[in-house]
Amino acid sequence: MEFIGLQPGFKLAPAIIMFAALALFIWVGWISKVQEVEGYWVAGRSIGPVENGMAIASNWMSAASFMGVPGMLYMQGYYGVGYVVGWTGGYVLLLLLFASQIRRFGKYTAPDFVGDRYYSNWARGLAALITLILSTFYITGQYKGIGMIFEWIFGWNYQTSVVMGTILVLIYVLISGMLGVTKNQVVQYIILILAFLFPLFFIAGRMGYFALLPQISYGAAAYQAMELDPNFALPWAVQGPYQWVALTFTLMVGTCGLPHVLTRFYTTSDAKTARWSVPWGLFFICLLYWSAPAYAAFAKLLNPHGGQAIADVIIISAAELAGLPQWFVGFLAAGAISAGFSTVSGLLMASAAAVSHDIYHRILKPDATHQQQMLVARVATVVMALIAIFIALNPPALVAQLVAMAFAIAGSTFFPTVLLGIWWGRATKEGAICGMLVGLAIALSALFFNDVPFFAKYIPPVGSALVAAPANALVNIIVSLMTPPPPKEVQDLLRQVHMSA
Repeated sequence: MEFIGLQPGFKLAPAIIMFAALALFIWVGWISKVQEVEGYWVAGRSIGPVENGMAIASNWMSAASFMGVPGMLYMQGYYGVGYVVGWTGGYVLLLLLFASQIRRFGKYTAPDFVGDRYYSNWARGLAALITLILSTFYITGQYKGIGMIFEWIFGWNYQTSVVMGTILVLIYVLISGMLGVTKNQVVQYIILILAFLFPLFFIAGRMGYFALLPQISYGAAAYQAMELDPNFALPWAVQGPYQWVALTFTLMVGTCGLPHVLTRFYTTSDAKTARWSVPWGLFFICLLYWSAPAYAAFAKLLNPHGGQAIADVIIISAAELAGLPQWFVGFLAAGAISAGFSTVSGLLMASAAAVSHDIYHRILKPDATHQQQMLVARVATVVMALIAIFIALNPPALVAQLVAMAFAIAGSTFFPTVLLGIWWGRATKEGAICGMLVGLAIALSALFFNDVPFFAKYIPPVGSALVAAPANALVNIIVSLMTPPPPKEVQDLLRQVHMSA
């Protein structure tokens, strides 16, 4: 993989910074290691609101946010703002609709919620399968970002870089489980936000803009970029308003349906803590999203012809071209690795829990011991990592686009199912299963038939939830009304969940 505008070869100072960061991650994972199932999956339900907010932000600000969003803004200009609006707005929905209610159910995983709320192991198994599918897309995007950064620092080829990055993630996930992952995500958030912000101040200063607040002063750079490329600031130069709305809507509802995000609410001690985690997470997320457009505008002036080949590493390219010292650029790269690692670890945990807890323990072997569940979880973690490596070695799209595909699947399947499951007591298992199948079919069709004009125009792969989510909800409602209502214990549980709000 060749990068236009980046210096190839081994770089000592960035490599030292990178090894120090990786050693820190593994050390935190080691001192936080757990042996119990509840500790492995939900951190013993011991995480506070600020800490969980940092973990949410770190979990959220993956390589897609750290590297992909500046890259999409660099490539698509105004149109790329849809990624910022969609991903940020999704957390507002999450706060209003799901956070405390999900916690009150007191389960381990998103499929666990679906299985118990819809009193069906078929629904549980289908939810677990969907978790594995969307996690594969999500992890692939992170591995691509990690591989590109390792390639830039160590001078390895892309394939070697992806494999080495995966091995390091697996080491501390297998050692520590969710408690170690959560503690690491707090550390990773601190590293990534400092690494993202500080170089931006210096880039703005080197280019002659107001360095103390580049999030505002970049407006002049954006104006100059528009003179070089008028499409940079035109709203619909890349695609039309329908595609923009579809993208933004999909990212919003996809946020509410991501299993590794929903699982974060189970790590808190109570519903109040879960609810307060969201505004804290939003605050920490906004620090990065407020700054991403500035990177894109500066990069557009420094490297106006880089194109797609450089988009995923545009923040590194901008720092190099602005003349920042190599160790400083290495610090920025360490932040990118932190972002990728934090999300990959959360996704691997969600996938492992879907296999071990939801499929193996709740469906196949209810009498499985804790040791057997832990063993299955660790094997599942390794298998998921290997599958994602295989796809990441020949990635089909940009980092942000790969992640957006995962959001499309989550928004098309989980969002309507969880929404109706919480807020409509009449929703039945038959309705949930049919609805999820319809949503999944539409989302996957949009992915695999993207070259068909109808899908490309009306159901794009990164915006398919605009059609699939309402279709899922409609099917769920119609089938639920045609089938017997849920058992009394499910309806009593729903009343308790809402009465204690």
